[in-house]
Amino acid sequence: MMNPKLKKNLLTAGLASAVMLSTAATRPANPPATNPLLQRSSLPFGAPDFSKIKNADYLPALKEGIRLQRAKIKKIVNDKRKPTFANTILAFEQSGVTLDRVSSVFYGLTSADKTPEIAETEKEITPLMTDLANEIAFNAKLFKRIKYVYDHEYKTLKGEDKKLLEETYKDFVRAGALLPADKKARMEQINKRISALQQDWGNLLPDATNNAVVWVDSKEELAGLSDADIAQCKKDAESRGGKAPYCIVIINTTQQPILTHLDNRDLRRRVFEASVHRSDGSGKYNTFPIVSEMARLRAEKGEIMGYKDFASYSLERTMAKTPDNVMSFLRQLIANYTPKADAETKAIEDYARQTMGTDFKLEPYDRFYYSAKMKKEQFNFSENDVKPYFNIDSVLVNGVFYAAHRAYGLSFKERKDIPTYHADMKVFEVIDKDGKPLALFYTDYFRRPTKRGGAWMSSFAKQSRQRQQLPIIYNVCNSAKAPEGQPTLLTWDEVTTMFHEFGHALHGILSNCRYNSLSGTAVARDFVEMPSQFNESFATIPEVFNHFARHTETGAPMPEALKEKMLSSINFQSAYALGENLAATCLDLQWHMLPSSQIPTADQAAAFEAKALTNVGLLNHQIPPRYSTSYFNHVWGGGYAAGYYSYLWTEVLADNIAEYFAEHGALNPEVGQALRDKILSRGNTRDLMQSFTEFTGLKSPNTASLLKARGL
Repeated sequence: MMNPKLKKNLLTAGLASAVMLSTAATRPANPPATNPLLQRSSLPFGAPDFSKIKNADYLPALKEGIRLQRAKIKKIVNDKRKPTFANTILAFEQSGVTLDRVSSVFYGLTSADKTPEIAETEKEITPLMTDLANEIAFNAKLFKRIKYVYDHEYKTLKGEDKKLLEETYKDFVRAGALLPADKKARMEQINKRISALQQDWGNLLPDATNNAVVWVDSKEELAGLSDADIAQCKKDAESRGGKAPYCIVIINTTQQPILTHLDNRDLRRRVFEASVHRSDGSGKYNTFPIVSEMARLRAEKGEIMGYKDFASYSLERTMAKTPDNVMSFLRQLIANYTPKADAETKAIEDYARQTMGTDFKLEPYDRFYYSAKMKKEQFNFSENDVKPYFNIDSVLVNGVFYAAHRAYGLSFKERKDIPTYHADMKVFEVIDKDGKPLALFYTDYFRRPTKRGGAWMSSFAKQSRQRQQLPIIYNVCNSAKAPEGQPTLLTWDEVTTMFHEFGHALHGILSNCRYNSLSGTAVARDFVEMPSQFNESFATIPEVFNHFARHTETGAPMPEALKEKMLSSINFQSAYALGENLAATCLDLQWHMLPSSQIPTADQAAAFEAKALTNVGLLNHQIPPRYSTSYFNHVWGGGYAAGYYSYLWTEVLADNIAEYFAEHGALNPEVGQALRDKILSRGNTRDLMQSFTEFTGLKSPNTASLLKARGL
């Protein structure tokens, strides 16, 4: 993973529609001397003081952070003393403290609360951040000092010092520090252009997704939805201009969960087509030109660095190491998945024909609808039967927090005295089992027009003993908030999403590393999802489930019969979920395994997608990719280029660890402490496979665990 000081140009623009204007946007920035972003906050943990920060404060603070880092790097370069770990590597590690603090807060808002002024600030600061990243990456005098330390001290350093030196040196090498001048210049141009394209993507895709909203003229067309869902459609329509009394908002994935309930087949078709065509074709929201150019630039970047394609360059420092290793892993899964998927599709179509006639042809927008009916018939329950037991507050406190308390000894105390950037947020102090404060944890769970789709974890400040900084971590989700005075009830998928994102949060909260650059989630892409996917397993442990799954009105636990039906149904027709993930994963790799001379043009992109899926046996009309090329944000807007496979790779790791927990006591605090000591607290301070082996006893990941866990 790229050093934070070199990756600022890769930070993802928040994919949210800028339609809500903050009142702070109209106020001028605080003077530099009093700009709250440029002082260490007096709040507990140094938390950002959103009661004092104005939107107008971010740009001058970011510019000052850039100026300070430039000055500190100049001081390192001009140091007449012999380069040492202390005066070069440690000095470089500390050079971006102010910029790290400011940008961590700012980029949190570009994803979660992107008001018009935040969008304008991002537009202005992105090229400046890219310029700084390039200046650092291609600073020959700075790299000369770093290389001198690497050549003369690497063998004698130990522990985190040795790892910091190694990672710093390799970051520079992979950025092109050893290239001749002409190739360095070209790399700098490529970096700038990719940064600009990612910003364009970050502005275009949310607009495309918001434009794809499906307007509905009557309540009757929404038959099948619950009263709460219909109320949400009405609320969504009002917040988007009221072109019709109701609307259905498109989320980031191809399939839309609302299709599960809509009785109106034509409306199901309209919703599905709005989703898959949100950003392709020749209209103003077409993202294919961005995709094509970015893919070509990435391929060229890999070639300049001496690799045959971008995937080979990108994967070198991951657990998987090479594209061939990843494809071998995926082919094993595809071989086992394909017959299951075909049987699953036939079963759904046969079921639908019982009521729709023998000539009924199942379409992808029908699949969730009839699958849900089959599931209800087989298990005799529906999503609406269980939602009253998944009150978001109970899931968080009695589920997510309870599991963390039982496994790791953590306690959580809400802090209403710490301001947030949005009224929907909550803040909790995390207290360790010895009673000492460990971290701050923020939740931002409800969707709004200024927030991009999906769910994620990040930090306002990473843990670092050197910086005397405890972690300040946040989770963001996109659940629909219930009307005022009513409880917000979740689907099971949303429940597991909360557990998932908190697994990431724990990786940051439990970090115990010396250096900021190595702490928390600063690990390889194909390891970073392991703690989150593993944490999902706590949701189904009986003690945890029974603690949070209580009726929102009566407080009664979910009846055993209903609980058994729901948990037994989790893997019902699970081939679909695996298939949509495999298809998206292979799309990502196929795009990034091409040489620059073979990158499709924008007009060829859709055809290339079909060909790429055909080549791996995954072109399936019934099971489209979870993300199609034109709205695959992980790959074109985020940091997962040639890396989306990591979700499946780390699922194997997580299933292996979950099996170990099950064998030794799922909530055994000794096992939890061992995972904390050997993996969750270690960040990127040691070899990741070594950490995995030390905990599980396995020399390599066991892929059989994934198929078993998915019921395949």
